[in-house]
Parts: sequence; structure tokens; C-alpha cells
Amino acid sequence: MTTDANPLLSDRDVDFLLFEVHDAASLCALPAFADHDRGTFELTVQTVRRLARDVFFPALRDTDAAPPALRDGAVALHPKMRAMFEALAEAGVLSATRPASVGGQSLPALVATAANAYLCAGNASGAGLAMLTTEAAHLIESFGSDELRARYMHDLYAGRSTGTMCLTEPHAGSSLGDITTKATPRADGTYNLTGSKIFISGGEHDLTENIIHLVLARIAGAPEGSRGVSLFCVPKLRPDGDALVDNDVRCAGVLHKIGWRALPSVALNLGEGDDCRGWLVGTAGRGLAHMFQMMNAARIGVGASAAAVAYAAYQESLRYALTRPQGRALSGRDAQGPQVAIVEHADVRRMLLRQKAIAEGALSLVLAAARQSDLAEHGADEAQRARARRLLDLLTPVAKSFPAEKGFEANALAVQVHGGYGYTSEYLPELWMRDQKLNSIHEGTSGIQGLDLLGRKVVAGGGEALAAWSEEVTLTVTRARAAGVSAAWCDALDGVVAEVGALTIELAARGLAGDVDGMLSHSADYLDLFSTACVAWQWMLQATAAQRAKGAGRDEAFYEGKLRAAQYWFATEVPRVALLARLCREAEDSYLRMAPEAF
Repeated sequence: MTTDANPLLSDRDVDFLLFEVHDAASLCALPAFADHDRGTFELTVQTVRRLARDVFFPALRDTDAAPPALRDGAVALHPKMRAMFEALAEAGVLSATRPASVGGQSLPALVATAANAYLCAGNASGAGLAMLTTEAAHLIESFGSDELRARYMHDLYAGRSTGTMCLTEPHAGSSLGDITTKATPRADGTYNLTGSKIFISGGEHDLTENIIHLVLARIAGAPEGSRGVSLFCVPKLRPDGDALVDNDVRCAGVLHKIGWRALPSVALNLGEGDDCRGWLVGTAGRGLAHMFQMMNAARIGVGASAAAVAYAAYQESLRYALTRPQGRALSGRDAQGPQVAIVEHADVRRMLLRQKAIAEGALSLVLAAARQSDLAEHGADEAQRARARRLLDLLTPVAKSFPAEKGFEANALAVQVHGGYGYTSEYLPELWMRDQKLNSIHEGTSGIQGLDLLGRKVVAGGGEALAAWSEEVTLTVTRARAAGVSAAWCDALDGVVAEVGALTIELAARGLAGDVDGMLSHSADYLDLFSTACVAWQWMLQATAAQRAKGAGRDEAFYEGKLRAAQYWFATEVPRVALLARLCREAEDSYLRMAPEAF
């Protein structure tokens, strides 16, 4: 079974999403992107997709089959991980979205996210290491001292070092206010760090000489809880004059993962020999706030990876369905007649269309979030930037969780389309399904995203972000009606906007009245509801662009496919909003009443 024919993503669809739906070219009107035009955007995407197809994807099976292992305190990566990382560094991908002053290309996040989705589809492990390195450099760029920027930022952006985020501790999990890693001030302005971290992606390897860890720790005497947490730069090797010396960061073990197997996830011990030095990044006690820059970027990155992995598996199952003969048409009367490709069977088409609706809707959602990040940082004025920040905050938990949760369903369908071959390792869908499962867990589980969305994001600022989202969706519906999109779809989306607004007001009132369980016990259902609404918005955007272009004499099948996928979403998913809203509104309490001993 060969796999080299899989394009990972549809080039036509990526162009459609970038330029016909999300209007990437309009960003060039902003000063930050004035040196770009559609041509430079297309060239960037072409360069990265070539790397994905020529370097990343051919390494997928080999890197998955030979995960890193700890030997004598060292972790060796598969040699093809080095080839992937060096190719990205040479192409300038690591610093592409940063300004020229730090060696970047000032590329919009919208374009970079679309390009990098090819890398995620081709090899999530290789793309993940690059993402962490870029965001570690960006964190130092934003909050580090001039000394730290000079010493570490450029090496990270150039790929001479890699970066990590060290948050989780064995006893605390995602409860970051409970971390116990200690930072003790030294006379020279540095800190001695002692403690243990776990699930550190890229925390030890032989790919680069140095690894720059961004570590959350508590300075001696700091208050308990998240307000007492600070951020530190802790290199694997620290400077000592003109030399680099060991910084007492020890790998205590490598975790064996279901997916993303080529990117090591390790346990780290800091200061076993009481000689681990760290440099404060930003303001003491503001570590968690600073780290959220990296965490939120990572959440969008995970969402992009999830959408891409679902998309690649969809492409693989579509290719299989078009070429695999089996059975005969239900309407056929000749039992001895030729077999038909399985794409002719209704149930296979159902599974393919569901994959398409999820994968293409998820990718559009992630790109919508990336576009807001561009406006949040580079908008024309403070009003535009503030509005974009609100929308980005609202969309981040959705863009992280929907592609992962529904993407896993899409990946399972890809296995199903392949039938008995689907659950064998000779075919790729089972590998992608394993990779996908991680995306609903790392960088904050879907449960955490639901609590964040309902408990914080939709009620922040008196509901300003939700109001901005409602305005965006309502404007989309107005434009869709003018373009001739189905009135039934438009009415349905208008109804969803009204339902989300009314439900959110009710739940927020419960929380203000002290009924926290009544507000948040169905946060998972609220996240599902809001995600379904957001993807309906994305399918309305795509349907509008397709309706406008349809009939122009080109790509008729492509645009028809977009309209059928939109039809599917509005027919099968949007009606679920009413049920989910009822569960939230009635605070259905079966699991709250379920005593632990009753399980």
C-alpha cells in the first residue's frame, strides 16, 4: 500500500479558505504586513507544503515506529526528526511570523497557520517540536530581558536550540496554582531551582546542543496559588564565561505515548545536585499570566494540528473509497456484474461527507482564530485590536477543542471506510487516529476548555466578547442572504445566535447568584453547543463564497461540494444545539447525583 499520493490537504481548499473566505490579502493593508501581497503568501504556502510532502510525510511511518528512549540519561531522536527540524530552520519557518528586527518575515499568523497545517498533517511530532521552539522564543521576545533575548531568542528562532514549556508537576496535573517547584534567589540575580516537571514535550533530545526550558516555579516566600507563580528561563546548558556548562536539568524518564510518538514527552528533575540556575522572565508573580501567551498559541497550534490530522485521514479514506471495488449498487439487478468502487455506496458517502464537514469546518475555524490574532497584535487602531483580542480569547478554547474532539470522530470514520484494512498498521488511518487522541488532552483537556469558555470567556467584560461574536455571525448571515444562500440555513444560524445569547445570560445569572454547579455542570455541553455554532458560522462563510463563485464556469464540482457539506452541517449538527441548550438550561443532574460508590 503506497501513501505518497495523499496530498495531506487540498491545495484548492487551502487557497479557497485563505483568499475567498478569510481574505488574507486584506491584511496587507495593515502596516505590519505591507511588504506582502497574495504572491508572497502563496509562495510561503508552496514552500512549506513542499517540505511537508517531501520531508515530513515520508518520515511518518519510520518516526512513529521508532520512538525515543532514555539511555544513560540521554534521549536520542529518530534521525529523520533532525532532517525535518533542520529543513524548517533553513526555510525560516520558525521565525516567519515575527518582525524583521528579530530575524522574521512579518508573515500573518493566518497564512503561517494554513502553511503549517501541511506540516502537522505530514508529521505531527516534527511540527510540534517546531511550534514549541517558536513560541518559547516569542515568550522571551515579549517578556525577557535584553540579556535573555540576546543569549537565547535568536538561537531559538534560528533553530540552533529548541524550546519547551514546563508547567505540569506529577502531583498537580493541570492545577498550576498547586505547583511546588521552588526558585531561591542568589546574590548574582539568578535563582536556584529545585523540583520536578512531567509531560515535557521535547524536554530532552540530541537534536540541538541546548534546550531552553520555560519553567513555572514559586519564589521562596511567594503567596500560595497562581498569584505566587513566576516564570524562569532554565537552559539545559548555562553560560560560564565563554563556555556552556551543565545546568543540573536531568531527564528522569520518557513517557510512552499513544501518538505523537517521535516527539519525546519526558519527566525532568531540576536541581538534583542543587546547581540548577534560572533567570526570571518578566515580573515576579506574573509567571502564569506571561505563560498564557505561549499556552494560548499552543492551543491554536494544537487545533491546527487536529484539523490537519483529520484532514489527512479524510484525504486517505477518500482516495481509498474512489479506488476500492467492492459490492454492487443496491439498484443493480445483475449479481454477476462488475463491482463498483465503495464510494458508490450511500453509507460510505455519508462517512466521507461527515469527515469533510468536520475537517474543512475545523480548519476554517482555526484560520478564523489565527486571523483574529493578527488583528489583535497588528490592527489599525486600538479599538480594532481590543475587539480582536476579545474574539480571540473567545475562539481559542473552541479552536483547540472542536478539531480534536470531532477530529477524532472523523479519524475513526477514516478507519471505518477502510474496513478491515483500517485497523491494520499497513494503512495509515490507525496512526493518524492515535495521533489525534492526544489533541483533546495536551495543552488543556476539553473539560478545561469548556470551563474556561463558560466560566470566563463568554462572561468576561460583561459579555463583550460574546456580543462581538454575535455581531460577526449576524453580519455573515446578512451577506449570505444577499449572496443567495439557502434562507433556511440563514434562519437557522440566526436562531442559533439568539439561543446562545439567551442561554449564556441564564447561566451567567446562576453563577452570579452563587449557583456555580447550575452554571458550570454542563460546561462540556455548552462547549459542544458553542463549537457547533462556530462551525456553522464557518460553513456559512464557505457557503457564501461558494454561492458567489458557483456558475462562473470553473471549479463547479469544488463549489458544489462546499454547498453540500454546508447543507449537511445545517441538517445534522445545528439541530443538536436545541438539545444541548436544554441540558444546560435544565441542569440535568444525573452525574452530579451519582455517588462515587455507585459507579
